[in-house]
Amino acid sequence: MTRVGIIGLSHDHIWDVLPDLAGNEDIELVAAASAQLPLLERIKKEYGTVTYPDAQEMAAGEKLDAVLIYGNNRAGAEEGVKALERGWHVLIEKPMAADLAGADELLKASDESDKRLMVNWPIAWWPQLNHAIAMAQAGDIGEVWQVRYRAAHQGPKEMGASEYFCDWLYDPNRNGGGALLDYCCYGAILSRVLLGRPHGITAVAENLVKRDLDAEDNAVMLMQYPQAMGIAEASWTQIGKLTSYNTVIYGSEGTLFVEPEDGRLLHATDKHPGGQEVIVPEPHPQFLNPATHFLWGIESGEDFHPLCQPANCRDAQEILEAGAEAAAKGARVDLPR
Repeated sequence: MTRVGIIGLSHDHIWDVLPDLAGNEDIELVAAASAQLPLLERIKKEYGTVTYPDAQEMAAGEKLDAVLIYGNNRAGAEEGVKALERGWHVLIEKPMAADLAGADELLKASDESDKRLMVNWPIAWWPQLNHAIAMAQAGDIGEVWQVRYRAAHQGPKEMGASEYFCDWLYDPNRNGGGALLDYCCYGAILSRVLLGRPHGITAVAENLVKRDLDAEDNAVMLMQYPQAMGIAEASWTQIGKLTSYNTVIYGSEGTLFVEPEDGRLLHATDKHPGGQEVIVPEPHPQFLNPATHFLWGIESGEDFHPLCQPANCRDAQEILEAGAEAAAKGARVDLPR
């Protein structure tokens, strides 16, 4: 039985992860730490956990094997380092930190402690996306020359994010940026996994609609490779979902179009230019949800899902930081080779 604690509850994604965590018979959800008393009261009521005002008190009061970290991006990375140094395995929510320095510190702490570090991406548990990645890597669409992902909604507050989540999402310091960091991160990690590390980034980040925000409400990043490109789009102002959360992988012999969540995978070729639906195989048990995958990684020692591997996520963080710099400069930023 793996004893698990939670550090931070202000990231709303935790409430999507908790049912699978608590429902896993090989995991014991022991305790939670948060500075927000109403959130502690909620998790205690819903899951019966012991609660603490901070991680230090939780560490003194409980024997844990692993923790999930769901606070703001900056504090979360700092707590992740401390957790690894305490000897706990760590699952942290995407992108993993507010900046590259925070990501590097997490990788260093994981290496030095010999404890597992996993980064959770909600899209990692979409079977059709995983199958598309596998098809692309197997050469089913030839040489991949572009990866594109658009993450867009009307804004955190408008989409029903909690006051605790919005409090730091709109804060460029605690979040690490605005829409660019929050939503271009998906295109960054997908491009990193499918195309590798880019050699240059061009980006635009603006307040196009919500001009009173301290952070950008829209952003686009172009990741440049010798023979390919990646495009990451982000919006906190889009009305409707017509173009949201779709992944497109373009190859020299075909195109893969991935609909979000429970959607379809379509494969277009010269013979079928309109695309044919691909039958997606059932996922392996360890790829059903983040809790199951985290436990599997701890017990097996196997590599995590490519989207969740800390080295790939560190590179995605580097891409995001270069994107923010490129947008501020109005010029391309080259990554160190």
